[in-house]
Amino acid sequence: MQIAFVIYPGFTILDVIGPFQTLADNPGNEAVLVAAEAGPVVDHTGRAQLVAEKSLFEVTAPDVIVVAGGKTGELDQRIVDWVRKVHPTTTWTTSVCTGAIYLAAAGVLDGLDATTHWAWADKLNEMGAHYVHDRVVPRGKVVTAAGVSSGIDMGLTLMDRMYGPVAAQTAQLGIEYDPQPPYDAGSPTKAPADIVEFLKAMMGPDSEWAKPPAASPA
Repeated sequence: MQIAFVIYPGFTILDVIGPFQTLADNPGNEAVLVAAEAGPVVDHTGRAQLVAEKSLFEVTAPDVIVVAGGKTGELDQRIVDWVRKVHPTTTWTTSVCTGAIYLAAAGVLDGLDATTHWAWADKLNEMGAHYVHDRVVPRGKVVTAAGVSSGIDMGLTLMDRMYGPVAAQTAQLGIEYDPQPPYDAGSPTKAPADIVEFLKAMMGPDSEWAKPPAASPA
């Protein structure tokens, strides 16, 4: 089963690595990093990168797509067009965090329950989806995950749906995914109100953070 992990300049690394780690080791899966152009792609911090093995145009019929979130204030139309093209024949079409904005732009989420990073909930609704404040939202073959770390939950959800609960639990134990965070502040319903407002202003769709990085000089 070919799983295409879609990255672009300004993506968030854990959005990719979380589900990649849960899915890539399964012998039935072919995990491939893809981007508009093959080669190194810099993350949203500007300090790390992953290498896209193939371009979107080389991956024409993936079984699963996982679109990472990140700086999606401006979208790469090539990715939008590709998602729209391959979605009809995928087994699963998925996103993590603001990767849902790409799915929405491609029309995949029209009228559908979906999730994304909480700071982008209004934006997702504006684009035709119905935001649901859950970690993972499966609707038919479309599965969306909330912010960053929830990509691990989504990867395990996919493992269960692809291969059953034993495979999913084996993957979970293999990565020792047993969260015990030092604070219970991982949701806007639990975090202090001043932190919620600060992060919403800093990371929302109208923030400077949301703007993709400038292209490197040729």
